Amino acid sequence: MVGLKEELLKSIWHAFTALDLDRSGKVLSHNLCTVLNVPHDPVALEEHFRDDDEGPVSNQGYMPYLNKFILEKVQGNFDKVEFNRMCWTLCAKKNLFKSPLLISDEDAFKVWVIFNFLSEDKYPLIIVPEEIEYLLKKITEAMGAGWQQEQFDHYKIALNTSREGLSAWELIELIGSGQFSKGMDRQTVSMAINEVFNELILDVLKQGYMLKKGHKRKNWMERWFVLKPNIISYYVSEDLKDKKGDIILDGNCCVEALPDKDGKKCLFLIKCLDKTFEISASDKKKKQEWIQAIQTTVNLLRAGSPPPHKEARQKRKELRQKLLAEQEELERQMKELQAANENKQKELETVRKQLEAAAARAAEEEKKRLQTQVELQDRFSLELEREKMVRQKMEEQVAQKSSELEQYLQRVRELEEMYKQLQEALEDEKQARQDEETVRKLQARLLEEETAKRAELEKWHLQQQQTIQMTEAEKQELENQRMMKEQALQVAMQQLKQLELERKEALEQYEEVKKKLETAANNTKSWKDKVAHHEGLIRLIEPGSKNPHLITNWGPAAFTEAELEERQRSWKGKKATSE
Repeated sequence: MVGLKEELLKSIWHAFTALDLDRSGKVLSHNLCTVLNVPHDPVALEEHFRDDDEGPVSNQGYMPYLNKFILEKVQGNFDKVEFNRMCWTLCAKKNLFKSPLLISDEDAFKVWVIFNFLSEDKYPLIIVPEEIEYLLKKITEAMGAGWQQEQFDHYKIALNTSREGLSAWELIELIGSGQFSKGMDRQTVSMAINEVFNELILDVLKQGYMLKKGHKRKNWMERWFVLKPNIISYYVSEDLKDKKGDIILDGNCCVEALPDKDGKKCLFLIKCLDKTFEISASDKKKKQEWIQAIQTTVNLLRAGSPPPHKEARQKRKELRQKLLAEQEELERQMKELQAANENKQKELETVRKQLEAAAARAAEEEKKRLQTQVELQDRFSLELEREKMVRQKMEEQVAQKSSELEQYLQRVRELEEMYKQLQEALEDEKQARQDEETVRKLQARLLEEETAKRAELEKWHLQQQQTIQMTEAEKQELENQRMMKEQALQVAMQQLKQLELERKEALEQYEEVKKKLETAANNTKSWKDKVAHHEGLIRLIEPGSKNPHLITNWGPAAFTEAELEERQRSWKGKKATSE
């Protein structure tokens, strides 16, 4: 409803601004309530437009009344063309230029409605150059002419230098002047405007003549089909006066191509939940175009997307907003850079002034320094002369002292040479004594080592003799143990052989006993079969308990004591019953 309200406001704005302010509210409100199918409230209207300081000419204005009593009650069940025509009627006479146009008033009305659809959402309403280019391209394509991009670029440059865009009346004058439709007659331009109007305003995605098969009489009739975002309407002719029916489209619908049949060609089928429609196009190209257009519409319904032209308008608007935001951001950054640059310039100017002041101070200081330097040079020259005289005297004294020092040094060198010779003699004597002492100590150490070696060799010899004796004894003992183990092994082997023979004999005895048991079991089974019906006469011998067994007339170990007592009680009971 927000988008519908914005579309209505644009047309209402044109009508409201074209009328006198004192009477525009009442006249416009009454007409709006009529065309929008909104209940008219004369009391609220008179209350709002009473002659005082709270009427529409005050700060309160006309918009609060329009929103509260009209736009909020709009349900969408009104004729948009009739609504736009009413607003056009109120504003066209005042704003439409008197210069002759190449388009009719009806075409101008349609251009005005298209302007409201493509204009920006800000007042006063204008259409930006991008939307002008889009509209002119659509009209040019509808006329079947080639688009002159270079011509429009020149026009766009001239337009951008003076303003942001065109008003509705300037757009009508631009299209009506024939500047971008040269060589086209009025009828061609009118048909192109009508086609663009049908697509952008009436949401007509495709229209044209096709044959439709009836549901009752099954006959084929030519109809004018109009495809919209959620419906396909078909009429007797293209004047849209006699409507024959609608095909409601939703996400569950589908369209399929059919093979030719019954003399009809270029067939396709539209399947809905409740009905199926067979349609025949004039040729294969039209058939494919209609199938593709219907399928695209169904896909948009499934995805919940708006019609292509509305979606394209929204994308263009978002792109412009993005570019505008980027431009504003760029301008902001440029301003920041400019401000930073100005601050830098100010800082540089301050630094320059500081440098100039510092240079002036430095020049003054340099002047003072030069003056001081001259004074110092004069003083230094005097001191230098005085120093030269002192140095000459000192040099003479130094020459004398040097001669005396040389003699003294010569004597010192001679004494040092004598001291070195004496020191060397002492060192030679000391070294000879150290060598003698070293040789003596070495001889003593060698004697001690020889003695220790002899004692150690004697000890090793004794240990070797003892080890040899112990090794012989251990060897003899190990030999005895080995002989004993071999004897035990031979005995164990003999016992193993004996056990193997005994095992074989036991196996043979086991096989014989097993055969005897099988024979006995077979005999027992045959006896069981013979005496099964004579209970008590014969009882097979079975393993009994470990308790003592009794010997009866049935044989030894036939019954246990408990079983015999049970038998006796049974016999006594039977005997008492028979007596």
